[in-house]
Amino acid sequence: MDSIALYGSPGSPYTRKMLALLRYRRISYRFLSGGPGQPEGMPRAKVSLLPTFYLPDSQGELEAVVDSTPIIRRLEEEYPGRSVIPSHPVLGFLDLLLEDYADEWLTKAMFHFRWWREEDISHAARILPLFSDVSMEAERHEATSKMVRDRQVGRLYVVGSNETTCETIESSYARFLNLLETRLGASRFLLGDRPASADFAVFGQLTQLVYFDPTPARMCQETSPRVRASVAMLEDLSGLEPVQADWMDADHARVHLLDLLSELGRVYVPVLLANAEAIDTGAEQFETEVDGAFWTQRTFPYQAKCLQWLRQAYARVDGADRELLDEILSGTGSERLF
Repeated sequence: MDSIALYGSPGSPYTRKMLALLRYRRISYRFLSGGPGQPEGMPRAKVSLLPTFYLPDSQGELEAVVDSTPIIRRLEEEYPGRSVIPSHPVLGFLDLLLEDYADEWLTKAMFHFRWWREEDISHAARILPLFSDVSMEAERHEATSKMVRDRQVGRLYVVGSNETTCETIESSYARFLNLLETRLGASRFLLGDRPASADFAVFGQLTQLVYFDPTPARMCQETSPRVRASVAMLEDLSGLEPVQADWMDADHARVHLLDLLSELGRVYVPVLLANAEAIDTGAEQFETEVDGAFWTQRTFPYQAKCLQWLRQAYARVDGADRELLDEILSGTGSERLF
């Protein structure tokens, strides 16, 4: 097959997620970057998001495709071998749930830390523009940095970062570092000794939190050496030779994942549910309680879709597998989604 073309940026956690996944799966790709906007001569995405993949449509014509989670599932169908989706239905669902948590909750911490404190804001505003053109002249660099700073600080509301929620976001990130540190002491990856799609989702966010933005990077450096090492290791797993037995035993998943699922239920679940209710009623803002604290933010239609997809995936797990899954989720707070 021809190499897959994708456009992105090193400052995008989802770009880093997908590049690492492509390396692990040994899928040939061409990474397009180095200029503002999307590459000339390539189809335009309906919604401009990073990364943008250029994949053939049903007629064989290239189209711009975004949204990393469905792209991963499409690649599973089109490129056999070295799968990142566990074949066991229960593990497959838990992988999707943890991937969604990383993509939609951990990204709140990523965006919040980057654009909340002056040290982090200045660092990001100076460096991010250079990812598009490292040789841009000083005057253009200064103007672009100011534009990026103003735009991104002004968009903190999108992830729910504000004076009311900032402590909740930061304490959740600190807990996650400790939980992942413990998990990595038991196995190399979230679901055993081979990486799942959730590992790449977590990795994408942590490439920024652990190695780019000063404040969250210091937090990790001080408390979580395994996490810091794992991010460097996950960058390129092309030499790993996985076998089926490397997935954890689904019957033991509750023991290994209880604390992570409880953190998900503690912070992400109430936001997902309150957001969905607000979408249903047409409200532009919602309020709820997260980890015992007041939470308020603007509604986010995409996360209502995430909840719908999770519920559809849950419905596809049946019989004894459903019983096992319900047992794993019970008491974590995550079961409230279903």
